[in-house]
Amino acid sequence: MNASTTITIGNELTVKRLGYGAMRLCGPLIMGWPQDRENALRVLRRAIELGVNFIDTADAYGPHINEEQIAQALYPYPSDLVIATKGGCTRPDGRWERDGRPEHLKEACEGSLRRLRVDRIDLYQLHAVDTEVPLEEQVGALKELQEAGKIRFAGLSNVDLEQLERARRVVEIASVQNNYNVAHRLSEPIVEYCERNGIAFIPYFPLDGGDLEEVERLTPIAQAHGATIWQVGLAWLLAHSPALLPIPGTSSLDHLEENVAASALRLSDEELA
Repeated sequence: MNASTTITIGNELTVKRLGYGAMRLCGPLIMGWPQDRENALRVLRRAIELGVNFIDTADAYGPHINEEQIAQALYPYPSDLVIATKGGCTRPDGRWERDGRPEHLKEACEGSLRRLRVDRIDLYQLHAVDTEVPLEEQVGALKELQEAGKIRFAGLSNVDLEQLERARRVVEIASVQNNYNVAHRLSEPIVEYCERNGIAFIPYFPLDGGDLEEVERLTPIAQAHGATIWQVGLAWLLAHSPALLPIPGTSSLDHLEENVAASALRLSDEELA
């Protein structure tokens, strides 16, 4: 089965279907810079050299450090590069907390604009729904940011189907980013919904954080292709639905090359099944 090599976000931004998740370029626990600062910048530059033109980040990664790394490594940006970031999570003392208050989301967006050195963010995603704030107010803030020209498209992360449908009544949703991979398919109904409605689905942990549960079943397929199980896992995602835009993340140049090479791997219908 041959899968399309590109996907269009919001009927406007066409990118290659294998992106890069930059989160792992931060230090331990996704806090601060890593010990080897130059390596983080090299990985970003190499991703672009390999043809990647979709990079995902968030203001909570570092916090703020990941966006600064992207600007430091890549600004001025290639004309075809799409940078997606997120707001709505904070990191007090390294914890992950949610803050979906409209005033926080607008302030967070302004910070991301400054750090990324852009006038408008291509894709701005609500990092996670804050259960203390009405969902309509949270996505309403994204709509206001869009109307103000601060963001081009709005996306959601860590949502269920009911939340997605509610959000779409407030603002056009261009993407959904949930945990999804060959071994973790709780979001399958959302993948199908996104495919039907022209919404990009961005699976995070596309390799389950390097801990795929389906290793034994993927091994013979990997051996048959002279590939790694991780490449098979990515190839399955690319073939499974044209709505999928995987963003494997790594701080290793070797793993980056391996991940990007997975886009050329073609599995048979029997192997996909």
